[in-house]
Amino acid sequence: MTIPSPFPKTERTEVRRLPKRAAYDHETVHAILDEALVCHIGFTTAGGQPVVLPTAFVRLGDRIVVHGSVISRMMKVLAGGVPLCLTVSLVDGLVLAKSAFHHSMNYRSVTVFGTATVVTDPAAKAAALHGLTEKLAPGRWDALRPVTAKEVKATTVLELPLTEAVAKVRSGPPVDDAEDLSWPVAAGVVPLRLQAGDLIPA
Repeated sequence: MTIPSPFPKTERTEVRRLPKRAAYDHETVHAILDEALVCHIGFTTAGGQPVVLPTAFVRLGDRIVVHGSVISRMMKVLAGGVPLCLTVSLVDGLVLAKSAFHHSMNYRSVTVFGTATVVTDPAAKAAALHGLTEKLAPGRWDALRPVTAKEVKATTVLELPLTEAVAKVRSGPPVDDAEDLSWPVAAGVVPLRLQAGDLIPA
């Protein structure tokens, strides 16, 4: 199996603040994208207004897929080929240090730059909707009422190629100053995780 080359370090993806936390390998980037349920997409409207909006997404191979109504402002703007920045963040823990200055979080994040294109082929759109549904509720697609041609037509599907991306990760305990180690307050990591509850019947 061929290991893909790391994502290139570009002017936009080079991590300058704590560069040791950066990761450009596909395995790290893909794993974070596959675990995250929501991404935030930043773009600028035709009127020059910066906007950042959350949406569900799925990684399908070497591209990210998002969807929305054909009348969605975000879908219309992104379909026009404007540059975008897509980010995801996973918070794994609160890092409590001996001083407020050294408090932090353990996290995993990915930032992707690029331009989205519209998926027009009905079969490709249906496959994207399948991928999105299966990410949110694995195994559920086959039990659902089949998607209709009308529903596919009413949905805009966009894909963003994974060509310019970077991950940034922080893990481990707090890094206290040596003179603070004896300060009488607990320090350590409070783990955080997203946990699904039981289905509440409709």
